[in-house]
Amino acid sequence: MTHLRVSEAADLLGVSDDTVRRAIDAGRLSATKDDAGRLVVPGRQVAAMAQDLSRAPEVGTLGRTSPRNQMRGIVTRIVTDTVMAQVDIQAGPFRIVSLLSRESVEEMGLEVGSVAVASIKATHVTVGVPG
Repeated sequence: MTHLRVSEAADLLGVSDDTVRRAIDAGRLSATKDDAGRLVVPGRQVAAMAQDLSRAPEVGTLGRTSPRNQMRGIVTRIVTDTVMAQVDIQAGPFRIVSLLSRESVEEMGLEVGSVAVASIKATHVTVGVPG
C-alpha cells in the first residue's frame, strides 16, 4: 500500500500541511510513522479525500439564466480599472477568471469573499450572485 508524507498529501490536495494534520486529528485520514519517523497517510485515503474536495458545491437558485454549466464559488480577487474588471472565483478545486464590466461588478455588489456563480458557455464565462 502506498503511503504519502503529510507535505506530499497536502500538495496533491491543494491544501496546507496543517489542513492535512487537522484531517488526521479529526479521523478523516489515518496516519502512521514511516521508517524515518515521519508521519504518513495512506494514498487511497488521500485519493478519496481529493475526490471529496473536488466536488463542486451546489449552485443554488439563480432566477432565470440560459447557460447550463454553473459553478458556485467564492470571489478571491477583483481587479478593476475605469471600465473593466477581472473577477477570480475559487469553485472547489477550480479557479475561474471572468472579465466583465466594472459597472456589473458594482451593481452585483461583488467583493472578495462574496459567493458567486460562474456560468460557463463555450469560451465565455458569465457571473451571477445566488438569489
